[in-house]
Amino acid sequence: IDFKGVNMVINYDLPTSAVEYIHRIGRTGRAGHRGKAVTFFTEDDKPLLRSIANVIQRAGCPVPDYIKHLPKLQSKQKKKFIKKPLTRESICTTPKCFLKKGKRKMKTTKENIKEKKKVKEDKQGSKLQSVSES
Repeated sequence: IDFKGVNMVINYDLPTSAVEYIHRIGRTGRAGHRGKAVTFFTEDDKPLLRSIANVIQRAGCPVPDYIKHLPKLQSKQKKKFIKKPLTRESICTTPKCFLKKGKRKMKTTKENIKEKKKVKEDKQGSKLQSVSES
């Protein structure tokens, strides 16, 4: 799929290989246009960083020295990461204040539904009483 006009890609999970990294960032800067890619990583991702840093460096972009000096990943470790990527705790990008508002809204909606049911039941009960009295 080719999306026109993509000028930035953000990777929230570090790709497991340099090929995957190139594929992901390839969505930006197509046809001679400039683009940026931002990739977040954790301490657990460090073994995967060096191969990606090599790709970045070959493209002429700056790479911090501490990443260049990370130990090289052995082929067994590479295969392990590709077969079973790191599992992460799910994240929520919605601000907490919006989540609280949503909960309050749901709560009041549920209360309104209960009230409507109660009123409906009361009306039905009063109709039944008036019918039985006649």
